[in-house]
Formats: sequence, structure tokens, C-alpha cells
Amino acid sequence: MASTRDTRTVMIVDSEPAQQRFLAALVSRGGWRSVIAADTDTALAKLGTQEGMALDAVLVDQGVPGMPVAEFVAELRRWRPALPLVVITMRNGVEVAVGAMRAGASDFVQKPIAPDRLLEALDRVVSTSGPQGELRPLTEKLRAPLAFEEIIGSSPNFRSALAIAAKAARARVPVMINGKPGTGKEVFARAIHSASPRARGALVMVDCSAVSPGLIGSGLFGHERGAFAGAFDRQVGRLVQADGGSIIIDHVECIPLETQAKLVEFLNSGEVQMIGGSIRQSVDVRIIATSASPLDKLIEAGHFREDLFYALSSAQLTLPSLSERRGDVGPLARHLLARIGGLPGMGPIGVTDDALRLLAAYAWPGNVRQLQDVLFRAAVGSTTDVLTAADFRAIEATLGGGTASDGEVAINGEAIGVTLYLPDGNLRPLEEIEADVIRLAIGHYRGRMSEVARRLGIGRSTLYRKLSDLGIDTAA
Repeated sequence: MASTRDTRTVMIVDSEPAQQRFLAALVSRGGWRSVIAADTDTALAKLGTQEGMALDAVLVDQGVPGMPVAEFVAELRRWRPALPLVVITMRNGVEVAVGAMRAGASDFVQKPIAPDRLLEALDRVVSTSGPQGELRPLTEKLRAPLAFEEIIGSSPNFRSALAIAAKAARARVPVMINGKPGTGKEVFARAIHSASPRARGALVMVDCSAVSPGLIGSGLFGHERGAFAGAFDRQVGRLVQADGGSIIIDHVECIPLETQAKLVEFLNSGEVQMIGGSIRQSVDVRIIATSASPLDKLIEAGHFREDLFYALSSAQLTLPSLSERRGDVGPLARHLLARIGGLPGMGPIGVTDDALRLLAAYAWPGNVRQLQDVLFRAAVGSTTDVLTAADFRAIEATLGGGTASDGEVAINGEAIGVTLYLPDGNLRPLEEIEADVIRLAIGHYRGRMSEVARRLGIGRSTLYRKLSDLGIDTAA
């Protein structure tokens, strides 16, 4: 097998000539040499050739002619058990991805293909220095919009952030969400839009970390034909596309200073002017910005405009890392597994207390996103419908066998994830504890209010009255 980046080889299994050329050009940017196979039979036949023996990875499209992709993965695994394989699925191809990963695929990426994401996937599956086993990150996010009442967490710092978000949702002001990667900034941003008066309007997302800095301004504001080299056609900006709704500007810290100045001007005037254009258009859009870096330090360094920071921060919240709310790991794991079990191709799956103690002992540098990825990999790889500590060998190896005690993680019974004490050692008010129990019940039973009421032993009318009294309908 090749050992250096410059000599790595990937087999592209795809029948469309245009897609073959696109993928070959794309992987070459990452230092990969490509071998082409137009169908699954050809791909398997090439495994025994000289170039097939030198492969470092395989990239296969779900629609390739021949055998179904999961069957192809299983057959490839039979001949080359250690050869990494990435599956390209359609945008809603989660069921295909689940089947392929159960058959032995290493990862999957969804169309439309983001070049950086595909190269990242290939780099990860061949890397021997990063996290392995169930700790290897998934390239794609398993997106599932959550209402505020479905967002799980009972630690005081998390509840504070959730209350700010719920209050901000009802207003029309810009919102700034801070937090380390994987803490749930996008989940909060989408929940804010869904709970806002703009919920029926468009929700547009711009990931500034995935776009060349020179193109961020064009993406936000649009450009006229010929505005700059490569502007062959007129392009409407994302701000205009989000008119009447919300726009999530992810990784706002990546916006270059010149574009920051245009964004300040827009926030002050409410008008968009295309790059290379002269007409100004009024746009009604709420900006929800997220940042994974402390903006105060970027302001001090001169990399972020202070006036933009204040303009975006009419409402501001910071999401704690998962290590700062260790007691939420158990409830989160159960909740995420319930959602994973509902994905196409999956089914109900539980988790033992020993497994939860193991999960709670891990530091989770990738936060909630990493926890979700680990649970997904464990779930698709499990041969039973209950995950045990044996399904998390990589975590066990990282910890050296250490786990959390019952006192460090709420894992059993009705008290899952409910914090009883304040930081000063005093009990929390009964109203707050009751609100947390109701929130957790709503999340656990996935919003089925009749079931929530039945399990809590109260009538539906009583439940809705408590929702109103406790503000859970808006403040979660």
C-alpha cells in the first residue's frame, strides 16, 4: 500500500464520464492518483491487478451499475478487509449509507459533493494517527431539526443558553451563538428560526469556513455578470434568497474584513447591493451568526470588526462544551439513539448502564457532534438492538478501563439528566426541577404529548397548563 500523500491511489467506481472526470480532478487536488471503474464487476476485477493491489481507498457512487452498493461493499470486504471505502449517496440517501456502513464501508458523503468534505473523508479513512474505531468522525452531519423542547440538557450553563435562545427566537434581532465545534450551534440556530415569527419563511445557511474568503462576499450579496474574473453569470446573493426569513452565517469569524464592512452597512441600512451592481434592494432577514473562535481575541488582533460584533450580538449566547456538562451525557446518549433508531434502515436501539458510564467518563473533545457520530457508528456496527460497553472498544482503550461512577452520571430511572443542586450546594427550586422532568419526557417520547402525559401520570390538559405556566412552549 502507498505510504505518502503524493502517491496515494483511489479507485473511483462511477459510470458517468462527466462525474468520473469531476471526481478525478477533485481528488487530484488532495494529492490522490485515481483509477476508474465504470461498474462494480470491473471494480472487483481490478482488485487483483497491479494497480488494484496498490490502492489506498475506494470511492463508490450508490447508483453505479452492477450489484447494489451494500452488496458490493460486502464483496470488497471479503477480498480486501482493510481497504478503506467511502460511499457517495444521494442527498437523502441515509438508508443507503446505513446499509453500506453495516456491510463495512468506512464513511459516506452526500451529493451535491463539497470538495473539502470529500477530501476530508478520504484523508480520515486512510489516516492511522487520528481517532480510530467508533471514534473516527463521520464526514456528514446527521441533520434532524429539533424544537426547543427536544433539546436535551439540564446543567445550569446549558439551560441558561437555551433560555436566551428561546427568548431571542420571539424577537427580530440578530443572534450570535458562540461555542466550540460540535456543541450544537447549528441545532440552536435552526431551533431559533423554527420558533420565530419567521418560521414560515426561508432558512438559508452559509458556511463561511467551506468557502474561499474571496467568494464569501459574492455568496452573501450576489454579483453582476463580469463583476470580477470568473463571474460569468449574474448570481443572487444568499441574503436576498433569505428575504422574509432567516440566514445562518456559520463560522462568521472567517469573513474577510472587506466583506465585514459590507455586512455592517447592510445591518444598518437593510439594503443589499450586488458586487459590481448599482441598484440597492431592501431585504428583511434575520441574521443568526455562529462562531467557534472567541471573537474578542480576533477583535483585539484586528481580524474582526468591533462594530460588526455588536451589530450581530443583540442577543448572544455561549454553548458549553460537553465536558462542562458531563451529567448530560447519559440523557443525550439515550435521546440521540432514539433519533438514530428512527433513521431509514435503522431500528430501535437501547444502551446499557455500563455503556453509559463508559461514555460519561470520556472527555468528548468533539462535543455533542462526536457523541452522535460515535453512537451512529456503534449502532450500525452492532449485531444486537442494545449497545453495551463492548461496542465502544476505542473509548475503553482511550480511558484505560476507567469509567464514571453512578454519582457522576445520571443514567437510571426517572431522574435521567435532572440536576437537583445549584452550584452553591442548595437544592434547585421545585418548579425548575419539574420543568426539566417535563422537557426530558417530551424529548424521550419525541414530542408525543399523549404519551408524555400518560407516563407522567397527568392529563393532557394539565400537561399543557404546566407547559404554559413553566414557559416550556417557548422557553423549552
